[in-house]
Amino acid sequence: MPVVLVAEELSPAGLELLSGEFEVRHVDGADRAALLAAVPGAHALIVRSATRVDAEVLAAARSLKVVARAGIGLDNVDVATATTRGVMVVNAPLSNIVSAAEHAVALLVAVARRIPSAHAALRAGEWKRSKYVGVELVDKTAGVVGLGRIGVLVAQRLSAFGMRIVAYDPYVSVARAAQMGVHLVDLDELLRISDVITIHLPKTPETLGLIGKDELERVKPGVIIVNDARGGLIDEAALADAVRDGRVGGAGIDVFATEPTTSSPLFELDNVVVTPHLGASTQEAQDKAGLAVARSVRLALRGEFVPDAVNVQAGGVVAEDVRPGLPLAEKLGQLFTGIAGGLAAAITVEVRGEIVAYDVSVLQLAALKGVFTDVVEEAVTYVNAPLLARERGLDVALETSEESPDYRNLVTVRGVLADGTPVSVSGTLIGPRQVEKVTAIDDFEVDLRPQAHLAFFRYSDRPGVVGAVGALLGEAQINIASAQVSRRKAGGEALMSLSLDDAVPQDVLAEIATIIGASAARSVSLSDE
Repeated sequence: MPVVLVAEELSPAGLELLSGEFEVRHVDGADRAALLAAVPGAHALIVRSATRVDAEVLAAARSLKVVARAGIGLDNVDVATATTRGVMVVNAPLSNIVSAAEHAVALLVAVARRIPSAHAALRAGEWKRSKYVGVELVDKTAGVVGLGRIGVLVAQRLSAFGMRIVAYDPYVSVARAAQMGVHLVDLDELLRISDVITIHLPKTPETLGLIGKDELERVKPGVIIVNDARGGLIDEAALADAVRDGRVGGAGIDVFATEPTTSSPLFELDNVVVTPHLGASTQEAQDKAGLAVARSVRLALRGEFVPDAVNVQAGGVVAEDVRPGLPLAEKLGQLFTGIAGGLAAAITVEVRGEIVAYDVSVLQLAALKGVFTDVVEEAVTYVNAPLLARERGLDVALETSEESPDYRNLVTVRGVLADGTPVSVSGTLIGPRQVEKVTAIDDFEVDLRPQAHLAFFRYSDRPGVVGAVGALLGEAQINIASAQVSRRKAGGEALMSLSLDDAVPQDVLAEIATIIGASAARSVSLSDE
């Protein structure tokens, strides 16, 4: 039974989802020695923000297939090393976006109306209404730095306060921002005109220290600044100086450059509201994150495509019309390699029909995974399949066309061997139950279910060959489930395709090929994944 190692707190719903199918073990991820001792037996590792999954941990985790972060950020996971080792990295990108957006708004309102200070004073026996005069948000300008999922939610909520919304995000088009009622500006203009600045960016080398001393000298006097995205995006010392000088009217800060921390110059200031990284700390967000990563881990350990994998080239949500084609494409890739008898020099995955209205790049990835399944010793995943192709100099291309004369949708894996021989395998999904069918091998038409054990013989068409093959397989105690012969013309080259209850040993395959004079004989066993 695969082992799932849970290194930090996970919601009961997430644990329940995993417990029936996997062995769930627990370790304190913050205890480095305990973590390194526990990971060698793990197939999946689930963490939050306190566990550091670096090259040392990944090297020790020899059986690891997936690292799951129950949250949005991946600052504590070495994604590059995980990718090199073929380990999938997943997170829960939508689990806490509402919680984070609401927390940003809560910090803003708390600062604008000076609620924490007034609360503390009243609790201390002071009734000082005049000391805690706040500001309204209506008719003010809110500058949203980063118009991603959380930034959009914050913009929507601040718009409901009657605020004008401007945003800085070089990756969002003017038209897209306009659809959301947001005016795009550059960072300098945002700093100059905003009464409120709220930051919603990932932590990258480009965004680290984005707002420092120079930027804070250009802000509109009295501006309120909120950061519940990532620590280090704002220079905390420079922000504290700007609050003391009165250039910044107040700040709401949930994240810090070093965490956990109980010491910051911001903690000493009256109109700075600070919280200990609570953006995702709602019951709903914890439940969503736990369930999301549990589902992803389950998919990853089953060998299925994981939409939330961050280091898969064709990551993202897979359209419902595309998803049923993933197992078919993978089997076609595996069948391609089996029929080719080795690795091709170049491969093209061709997708035809209605399905190309969606993003079908994941079908290329699935086919590539199948191509390498029986070629390398290590487990092939959606993560390391492109790496394996690059290491072996395999050129891979994707071609799409709406034209599909014979089938509603058709997937073809075609390639050229080192000696110039072309090989191709095509397949489709038939009927409401989406039954998998192989429709062509090279230029032979077939109607074949891609079942566990298959065998193929190419020979000169003549009487008695089918009987001879059946007799030889019978002597080897191998039962034929189905058989068909495809040919271009009577007496010409023919292809016999067999579905079998068991795999054909190589010595039996060679004996059959010799007796019937086959120009090619292949036995292919398809994986269950």
